Amino acid sequence: MSVRIVIADDHPVVRKGLRGLLEEEPEFLVVGEAEDGTQALEILDQLKPDVLIVDMMMPGHNGLEVIRQAKKYYPTMCVIVLSMNSTDAYVIEALKRGASGYVLKETGPTELVECVKTVLAGQRFLSAQLPQHLLIINLSQYKYETDPYEALTNREREILQLAAEGLTSLEIAERLSISRRTVELHRANFMEKLGLRHQTDLVRYAIKRGILLLEE
Repeated sequence: MSVRIVIADDHPVVRKGLRGLLEEEPEFLVVGEAEDGTQALEILDQLKPDVLIVDMMMPGHNGLEVIRQAKKYYPTMCVIVLSMNSTDAYVIEALKRGASGYVLKETGPTELVECVKTVLAGQRFLSAQLPQHLLIINLSQYKYETDPYEALTNREREILQLAAEGLTSLEIAERLSISRRTVELHRANFMEKLGLRHQTDLVRYAIKRGILLLEE
């Protein structure tokens, strides 16, 4: 039987290249593509693939949030992060959320194929350039004792990301098809929960949590 794969990346050229690469393997079948995090989650619900390959930085929902929700609703699905960011903190956070593999975009194509085969065999995989000890560390030691982010609703997390990206309340309202007043209420709620006061605080928090990357 074919291994069903979904690719989530906001760059069409990247998705096209990945599809061509993966489908050179006779047992791999790319059944869907998503251009943002929101679409990725919708496609997962429709297609229920064996493997999800997701970029860390996407509109709608960032890669970490996609991983969290994907593993919550489809715990047996294998999730692989494909990213340009090699910072330990981002790798650890992705593994904590449930990713089985983390591959750097700068690596050769054979590494991604190897990663897919490895995670399907029930093992974790990191690019050769990444610290391999991250595969065996106790991730629980990196868990926040009290993490207010976990108290946010899905809508609050969605608006948090869009606000961090610089969208105004009106632009967010139009993007999500909700009222501006609703956006402002959600924003006020998550700002209070996270102890943030200004837009600068919000951006700094988003960067620290990997919701917003400086370079990707």
